[in-house]
Amino acid sequence: MTDRRRGILFWALALAITLASAVYQRWTGPTYPVNLARSWRGAALSACLATTHSGPGDQAVRVSGVPADAEGVLVWRRYPTSEAWRRQALAREGADLVGALPHQPPAGKVEYWLELAAPGDSLRLPTTGRIVTRFKGAVPGWALLPHVVFIFLGMLVSNRAGLEALARGRRLAAYAVASFALVALGGMIFGPIVQQYAFGAPWTGVPIGWDLTDNKTLIAFVAWLLALVRLRARGARAWVLAAALVTLVIFAIPHSLLGSELRYE
Repeated sequence: MTDRRRGILFWALALAITLASAVYQRWTGPTYPVNLARSWRGAALSACLATTHSGPGDQAVRVSGVPADAEGVLVWRRYPTSEAWRRQALAREGADLVGALPHQPPAGKVEYWLELAAPGDSLRLPTTGRIVTRFKGAVPGWALLPHVVFIFLGMLVSNRAGLEALARGRRLAAYAVASFALVALGGMIFGPIVQQYAFGAPWTGVPIGWDLTDNKTLIAFVAWLLALVRLRARGARAWVLAAALVTLVIFAIPHSLLGSELRYE
């Protein structure tokens, strides 16, 4: 196989690994909305219940396709607290029942569910458990877009560097330097800017706190820093491969898991 074909193949593999990791992280993360669809009293109910709310204003809650003889209640309380549950009637808008969770300070959370009732029948959404949603401040595009782009490119080039290390390729140093630079830009520069806008604190990881997103970024940054230090030493390929594997594993961890959380009590 020529170097050119091998390069194309390795970039395609790196992209596939990156996209699979990003999709898995998104779908398994706590900020993924809860989509509900079921039949009730001959009607097709549907709801997309959010688990995160950005910017000012309350968080809207809506259930569509509700029978005309049914009413609904939004049950909620601040999380994590032991305060009494609050019950708020849903308003009807045609075939929809709508309500809103009151706005919370950045990193404030609310747990909630919905109850629908009709003559001789009732339904809970979701049928078991509670939905937890987190409020955060609005992040301007000039900060959010570079953060997302640099982090994604950092994951992509990191995977490419790992493949280069496995194949004992000649561009190991270039990919390692690029991986370090992208992780540093996306995670250690624009990451704190995004965090400041969203939650009012630029850094909540070690040694200040245990925010998993910040700590994941720190681990990836340190892993690539060590790989750079060892580039001219024996075993450089092993260090680059280790940094790539560390980056792949930590960025597969669901985004915002164990993230910033306001303590009400």
